[in-house]
Amino acid sequence: MLIAKDDQRAFRDLFNLFAERLTAFSYSITRNRDAASEVLDTVFIKLWKNRRSLADVQNLTIYLYAAVKNASLNYLARKANENQTQPFDFINIQLTHDELPDQKLISAEIFEKIKKAVDELPTRCKMIFKLVREDGLKYKEVARVLNISENTVDAQMVIAVKRIGASVRHYFDYFPGRFQKKQ
Repeated sequence: MLIAKDDQRAFRDLFNLFAERLTAFSYSITRNRDAASEVLDTVFIKLWKNRRSLADVQNLTIYLYAAVKNASLNYLARKANENQTQPFDFINIQLTHDELPDQKLISAEIFEKIKKAVDELPTRCKMIFKLVREDGLKYKEVARVLNISENTVDAQMVIAVKRIGASVRHYFDYFPGRFQKKQ
């Protein structure tokens, strides 16, 4: 690995590649934008200081997520007596240009309901959901990052999808035919 050989450009490229996703992941744990940014900086500073040991890392993505998770939890432990939460706002839903005004209104309402439903998920469930759905990690990778079994990841995803689906289910009745199951 080039970073282990003091390649600053490779390190900068690595930071640019992962910064947004890792910050969002840290935010899902800390619920604080400044803290998420601070966690990311801390992780990458430690990464640079210990860059020679990176040659031993088999999967850098999992390593980075685990480091951010641990640093985020450490941040929360230090700030346990302070209540510094902010609303969840990292889900993006694309609206199509050909939607009718009432469909756009419904889509906006669904978007808000989904944000609220994700925000109300238990911390662990929300973290797993974000890693799988937003960051595109496989269940096996999430299990390794969080040091849990794949069955736990699967069970938590089922819970997340059911809760989110239940929160928006009545909106799909508004457009019968458009969202019906195909038989």
